[in-house]
Amino acid sequence: MFLGRVIGRLVPAVVTAGMEGIPLLWVQPLDKFGEPDGLAFVCADGTRMAGPGETVYWEASREAALTLEPSFVPVDHAVVGIVDDVRLDEVAKPKRRRRKKS
Repeated sequence: MFLGRVIGRLVPAVVTAGMEGIPLLWVQPLDKFGEPDGLAFVCADGTRMAGPGETVYWEASREAALTLEPSFVPVDHAVVGIVDDVRLDEVAKPKRRRRKKS
């Protein structure tokens, strides 16, 4: 499972059979420190409760298709749950290295 932040919602013009009533969310993937980590993508919301600004955890690929009812609908990413809190035990955020100018 992966972390992400919901940055928007999508409204499809055409809905595939089996996807009726499943919200589509625009999700920004996050690293374990809550920083953006890659490009945003569309995620089917299996919880049907996530909204903009919320931190969620999601699955990709075949696992994403299995999280929705009915199973194996055509999705690549699916929200599995909403995150209340993230706590890291004694982990320091890595420092960015500055390149020396030559």
